[in-house]
Parts: sequence; C-alpha cells; structure tokens
Amino acid sequence: MSSSSSNGNSSSANVSQLFQAAHAEGVLSPQALQALTVVDLGAQIQAGLGISVDDVQASEVVLVTVMPDDSGSIQHAGHARTVCDGHNLVLDALLSSQQKDGVLFHTRYLNGFVLNPFRPLEDVVRMHSKNYDPDKGTPLYDQAVVLLGTVLAKAQEFTRNGVSARTVTLLITDGADCHSQSSRPRDVAALVNDLRRAENHIVAGMGIDDGSTDFRKVFREMGIEDKWILTPGQSAQDIRKAFQVFSQSAVRVSQGAASFSRTALGGFGA
Repeated sequence: MSSSSSNGNSSSANVSQLFQAAHAEGVLSPQALQALTVVDLGAQIQAGLGISVDDVQASEVVLVTVMPDDSGSIQHAGHARTVCDGHNLVLDALLSSQQKDGVLFHTRYLNGFVLNPFRPLEDVVRMHSKNYDPDKGTPLYDQAVVLLGTVLAKAQEFTRNGVSARTVTLLITDGADCHSQSSRPRDVAALVNDLRRAENHIVAGMGIDDGSTDFRKVFREMGIEDKWILTPGQSAQDIRKAFQVFSQSAVRVSQGAASFSRTALGGFGA
C-alpha cells in the first residue's frame, strides 16, 4: 500500500521536488502547496504513481483516476457490488476506445488502499469482492488531497519529460467527511482550483444518496464545479447510470485535446 521504509524517504523527496517545481512554474498555488506538504504525504502519493514515464511510449497521455468509497455505509446500503460494477464499467468503456493505448488508470479507495497505481488499461485490476470490502470510515478531505496530489505529481512527471498529460478524476462517497485528520474542504479546493486553472484537468464528484447529505454543497466546498457533480439515488440502476455518464466523459477526454476542451467546458452535459 505504501513504499517500504528503505525507499520511503527518497520517494518523499522525489514527490516533494515535483511539487516544488510545480509551484515554481506557477502550476501550484501557495495554498495548494501547503495542503500537500503540511503533512508528509510522499509515501502515500508515491504508492499511486505506478508506471515509470520512461516505460510509456506516447507523445500524450490521459490519466484516469477513480476513488471508490470503501466506508462501511456502502456495505450497509448494499452498494458494494454496484460500486465494483461501476468501476469496471469505466474500465471497459476505456478499453473499447480507439485511444486506449494512451490511457493510464489509477484506483485508490477512499481509505487509502491503492488497488491500481497508474498503469496501462490492459494491466488494470478489476474490483470484486476479494479486493473490495467496504468496512471503514470517510476521510474524504484527507484522501482527496492525497489523490489529487498523486494526479498532479504524475502529470508533472510527464510534462517535465515532454509528454502532454490530460487528467480526469472521480471522487466517490456516500456520506459527508467524518474522519479527516489534517485536511479541510478549502485544502481540497485549493488543489482543484489549481488543476482547473491549468486547463488540462477535470475533477468530478459522485455523491450516492444517503438520505441526508447535501452532496452538491459538499463537493462545491471542495472546489468541484456543479457541472462535474453526480448525485445518483440509492438504486443500483441509478448508481450504474452515474458511472456510465462518467465513463462517457472519460472516453471523450481520451479523444484528443479539442475533445477534452469541449468536455471540460460542458461538464457531464457535454
């Protein structure tokens, strides 16, 4: 799940260098840099970076990231199978796209377990009952910072090596944050705003109805635009449909810079 102690310090240093460079280039604001460095997240972020840039033979890449909720309420509501199906549906949609060779996929559960560090689509591990047992808490803000930090670090790795990178990220939760230790909505928003300003990143949120949480408010406070918020009901059909909508956007993002721009502008309605 995280780097071994023998290389933990060096991996943290590498991640820190990527963020310092992004800050120097004006990609990262002081607020976002602080959100990423107030706690040492290097090993957690390193765990998601996956494939070496040198092993990717492409002039441009698309980084697709999904953060499935693995809190106990998912199991309690009977959504575990549906979330697995939704994740795998996104993967299948990308696998059937013509641009699949330029797509890298990353899956990190809401409580930090990395199922897939960034890797080619054909190597992605599917979600199923043996690798997904939602029985934990909801550290939404803490893990959103780790996840977005990973996306930013990976994109930074590619751009520093002359490879254009576009990203699309989906955060999934069925409840409000109740277990974050170090991050607040404004910390996530600082990162989301920086990513959006760079004009090659999309950050989306899916809030699965729990009967009480105003997910539009939750995600807005995290900097996510209304047009990138999905609020499915509690039925499996509703949740699968929301994953389908996201998968269509992810495929459009993979179809080139012009298609990305149109998608970013139009949101899920594009």
